[in-house]
Formats: sequence, C-alpha cells, structure tokens
Amino acid sequence: YDPARYYGKPDTPFSQLKLNEIGSWFGRRSKTPSAVAGAFSRAWWRWQHKYVQPKKVGMAPFYQLLVGSMVFFYAINYGRIKHHKNYKYH
Repeated sequence: YDPARYYGKPDTPFSQLKLNEIGSWFGRRSKTPSAVAGAFSRAWWRWQHKYVQPKKVGMAPFYQLLVGSMVFFYAINYGRIKHHKNYKYH
C-alpha cells in the first residue's frame, strides 16, 4: 500500500483538459471533508517520498524548511511590522 497513490478510477489530469471540460471535471470530484483530507494526505506523502525519504537526499528539504519557517514567522509577526513601511526614520 502506498499512501501517496490514489487507488480509485483514474481520471483525466487537470493539465490535459480543454476549457469546456473543466466544469464537468470539477463535477466529478468528491467534495466531502474526508475526500479533501485524503487529497491533502496524498500530497503530503508525495512530498515526503520525493524530498524527505529518498535514499539520496539533497539540500531541498532543508531549503524548504528554511523558506517555510521564514514565511511562517513573517506571517505571525506581520501585525507588528506592517506599520514600519510608513516610518520616515526608524
């Protein structure tokens, strides 16, 4: 069993759709909370298998962790630093 794989009936990838097929493609998607959680879980495991758990890991997971932590700390401190752009002298 591979948690990163969808074992349901295969469908046309979104990148191969024509413009008039997009509505019916979204109509075939399951929009329940468990289906959304399953999609996020598969995406998480795909990322894990590609960057974190291969036999030869490069620097990519460390850079992703670095950028992710920078974005996270910027977001939690944004309320304190948003007024600094209007200051003439700090």
